[in-house]
Formats: sequence, C-alpha cells, structure tokens
Amino acid sequence: MTVDLKDLITQKEAAEIRGVSVQAINDLVKRGRLKTVTIAGRKCLSRSEVEKFERRQAGRPKKKRTHTTK
Repeated sequence: MTVDLKDLITQKEAAEIRGVSVQAINDLVKRGRLKTVTIAGRKCLSRSEVEKFERRQAGRPKKKRTHTTK
C-alpha cells in the first residue's frame, strides 16, 4: 500500500473537517470505519478518505410493513 504523505492528517484535523469531536474520529478508527497509518508513534488518516466518508444509518433497519386487506 502506498501512502501519499501530503494526504495524511491528524485525528484532530479529521475531526475539524467532519465537524465532530476527536473522540468520534477515534471511535470510527476503533470500529474499522477509518484506517490509520502510524508515523513516529502518531496515528494519521488519509484526508481523501475522511472527506469521502459517509455515515451509516444508526440503529437497526426498520421492518417492512405488509398491508392486509379485509
């Protein structure tokens, strides 16, 4: 895997881009939703991956209703 060093950002910068807390970014990393690269002991993220990231719908999917006619 090749990494463009110019594309790497810190978790704090990722949080600012997404408008969330650093803890929220850290949670996404722990869940495997965002990948990190460790450089000199610091976790860095790809700016393009953070910008393209899309949230999932929270909770479990709604049940499909079936209508019965009488």
